[in-house]
Amino acid sequence: MDYKTVADLSPDERSSLFDRDAGVDEIRADAAEIVGRVGEEGDVAVREFCRKFDDVQVGSLEITDQIEGAYEEIDDDLRAAIDDAVANVREFHEAQIPEDWTDDFDGRELGRRFRPLDSVGVYAPGGTAAYPSSAIMGVVPAKVAGVEDVAVATPPADEINPATLAAIHAAGADRVYSVGGAQAIAAMAYGTESMERVQKVVGPGNRWVTAAKAEVRGDVEIDFLAGPSELLVLADETADPEYVAADLLAQAEHDPNTSVVAITDDEGLAEAIGEAVEAKIDERERSDVIREALDGEASAVLHARSMSEAILFAEEYAAEHLSIIAENDEEVLDRIDSAGSVFLGPYTPVAAGDYASGTNHVLPTGGAAKLTGGLSVDTFVRSTTVQRLDRDALNDLSETITTLAEAEGLDAHAESVRTRFEE
Repeated sequence: MDYKTVADLSPDERSSLFDRDAGVDEIRADAAEIVGRVGEEGDVAVREFCRKFDDVQVGSLEITDQIEGAYEEIDDDLRAAIDDAVANVREFHEAQIPEDWTDDFDGRELGRRFRPLDSVGVYAPGGTAAYPSSAIMGVVPAKVAGVEDVAVATPPADEINPATLAAIHAAGADRVYSVGGAQAIAAMAYGTESMERVQKVVGPGNRWVTAAKAEVRGDVEIDFLAGPSELLVLADETADPEYVAADLLAQAEHDPNTSVVAITDDEGLAEAIGEAVEAKIDERERSDVIREALDGEASAVLHARSMSEAILFAEEYAAEHLSIIAENDEEVLDRIDSAGSVFLGPYTPVAAGDYASGTNHVLPTGGAAKLTGGLSVDTFVRSTTVQRLDRDALNDLSETITTLAEAEGLDAHAESVRTRFEE
């Protein structure tokens, strides 16, 4: 990877870096057709699409009875790793549980109460790689929030990866379905003969999953529309180029459309990162995927004229994953507001958050970190405001209420207050 200078980027090059396109628009109409057919035909359509897209003749769509066996059958080391990851993710998310509160505001007793959703559908991707970690990241915070019914959909296969099934069990899912792609999103959103409808659908997936989530949004709640994974490494001269390169390669192995960018104010480091990346690509098992991602227009090693320029770039980029490897990393972080998840220091690889540190790896992409955060307990709870006014408090507000109500032409609103003070 050769480095580029930020100041010399052409408009097209900047657009490629900042307008990360998930390719959803290209398939939106086809995804809408799949969603519509599943909504109308139920299991029949789901089975047809499993044959067409996954080349699998699915028997029973529900495979809940398989997950406990998978958990018991995997090797001890893998089971211990899954249990450790689940425990850490649960501990971090338990710290997020909101507490009901009430306070007195001059006779106005006001407060908020929080209650979990009743049912949630979690999508756990399959495809070219198994993602037991995504099952953990979706199911655990939902159960921590108190959701009673958590269903998981994961793509069918002649043999679904046992690690994924084991992780689903360890995370505490209530139901599991062997369905993937847009048809899985539609089935969870609308229900079929075999799959119960849920209130909210969450989880990462390919562009077909994202397009389907865009299609069902409004009929069911979703978390957010996520595109291909992305990483921005912000580094100064103290960073080890081998560490930076390792993180870029790790992120790039997700998908050919992954965006990986490193930016530094040190020209020598920029050159060294590119050299380290090239030296290591062929050592990775998914080297073909990695090379395609690195050769994409949305990936680059960049040299900034100053750390301030690099920080401004990072803030505008609003990365899904932001790694800061710099001597004054806390000061750098203080100047950045937009990122899905931040990884500070040389010993905090993104892989730590992907699997086991405890934070959630289901994060906004494509600059959406400027608007929203990643999956959390908040995703699975609803809040209600509660109020009680005594007579004096209402009397104190009566003129304000009636004046505003009459300004809006809502006389009955005003009278609902006045009637309480008539002799």
